[in-house]
Amino acid sequence: MARVTLVVPCYNEERRLHTEAFRAFSLAGHQLTFCFVNDGSRDGTLGVLEALRQQRPDAVSVLDLAQNQGKAEAVRQGFVASLERGADYIGFWDADLATPLGELARFIEVLEAERAREMVFGARVKLLGRHIERKVARHYLGRVFATAVSMALGLAVYDTQCGAKVFRAGPRLREVFAERFVSRWIFDVEIIARFLKVWRAAGGPSPTEAIYELPLVTWNDVAGSKLKSTDFLKAIGDLWRIRRRYVA
Repeated sequence: MARVTLVVPCYNEERRLHTEAFRAFSLAGHQLTFCFVNDGSRDGTLGVLEALRQQRPDAVSVLDLAQNQGKAEAVRQGFVASLERGADYIGFWDADLATPLGELARFIEVLEAERAREMVFGARVKLLGRHIERKVARHYLGRVFATAVSMALGLAVYDTQCGAKVFRAGPRLREVFAERFVSRWIFDVEIIARFLKVWRAAGGPSPTEAIYELPLVTWNDVAGSKLKSTDFLKAIGDLWRIRRRYVA
């Protein structure tokens, strides 16, 4: 039975958090823990999380950050705490459950099928038989951005920004999450860049054996996103900084 921890960053999620979905969900054959990170919320998010912890003390932990740090740092601190607790697999998942929790089992199956795989990223690919509901403008901006990321990292990647990712715990993951991220907007890309640097320094084989993109069956564009149209330009700036620091 593997120990799986899912880090869920929360900022002002009092009205959007699907507490019943988290309360009812379990992962067959595995020990699942939710690590909710309250990122300095100014509403009643902390109270909601504490109530959920009281209802499921065996499966819920709450990490409270007194000041807002941003999603990147909230996720990082959640991973550091989870690594200290000895999880076998650690992931992060958007609090709005745009990716349903039911998808999680498929991520774990991919990691358990091949020991060489260390990262599984959800990919929002609109295929026949799938239910991927995404705004058209965001889809095309995402394709442009993914192309830029592929060129910057020298690695073909379809979707870096899906908020559902699971990793194999170990020394490499600990190194990847050891320091604060340079990027506040696209830390998902920085995770890949850091991993590639660590992986190559260790003389590992092709990173395509370690990183796996999993096409999701269901993904819904949930209203209330905190992203703004200007964030795309900030993301491009961050991509340039990431390339200079880890690749160039």
